[in-house]
Amino acid sequence: MISKLPKWVEAGAFILALVAGFVNAIGLLSFEHQSVSHLSGTATLLGTSFQNYSLQNTFHLIGVLLSFLLGSSIAGFLLHGSTLKLGRHYDTALFLESIFLFVSLWFLNEGSFYGHFFASAACGLQNALATTYSGAVIRTTHVTGVFTDLGIMLGSLLRGEDLDKRKAKLFIFIITGFISGGTIGALLYAKYQLTALLFPATSCKPPLN
Repeated sequence: MISKLPKWVEAGAFILALVAGFVNAIGLLSFEHQSVSHLSGTATLLGTSFQNYSLQNTFHLIGVLLSFLLGSSIAGFLLHGSTLKLGRHYDTALFLESIFLFVSLWFLNEGSFYGHFFASAACGLQNALATTYSGAVIRTTHVTGVFTDLGIMLGSLLRGEDLDKRKAKLFIFIITGFISGGTIGALLYAKYQLTALLFPATSCKPPLN
C-alpha cells in the first residue's frame, strides 16, 4: 500500500514525526515526566495508580487516554476515503492539531494539567491522520511499530527477499524525524520552557489560502 502513496508523503511523515517527537520531549521533561504522543506508558501508569490510589492522579491519566481517543475520533470523522489527496480535510485536521497545542500551552502556563489533555488530543488526531488512507499503517507519534516493521524487513532481506526500498525510506524518515524532534524539543525547552510548544503548534498549522 505504501508504494501507492504520493511522493510527498515521506516529507510529510518526517514533519509530523518531528512535531510528535518535539511534543513528547516536552511532555517527558515537564508533564510530570509523562509521554503524551503514545499511550502504552500512560495505560501502565493508570494500572499501577490503583495500588497507591489517588483520585486526582487516576482522573488525570484517564483524561490523557480519553483525550488521545477523542483526537483520533475527530480525525476519523473528518477524514474518509481510500486514497490520499491534498485538500481532503487534512488541512482542517492539521489546523485543529495546531489549535489543540496552542490551548495546551495556555492551560499549562496557567498551571492546569488540562493542558496535558489537549496535547494528547493533538497527538491522537495526528496519529489517526496518517492511518486513514490506502490501508497504510503509518504511525508518526511513536516509533515502536516502525522499528518492528523495519526489523522484519531487514530479517527478510537476510533471508534473501527483496527490500521494499520505498517502505524502508519512509520508516527511516519517520525515525529520523521523531528523534530530531525530541532533540530540538529538549534544546528549546531548556531555553524557553513551555513556550517551546509554540514551535510544534506553528509548524503543523497549514498556511492560509
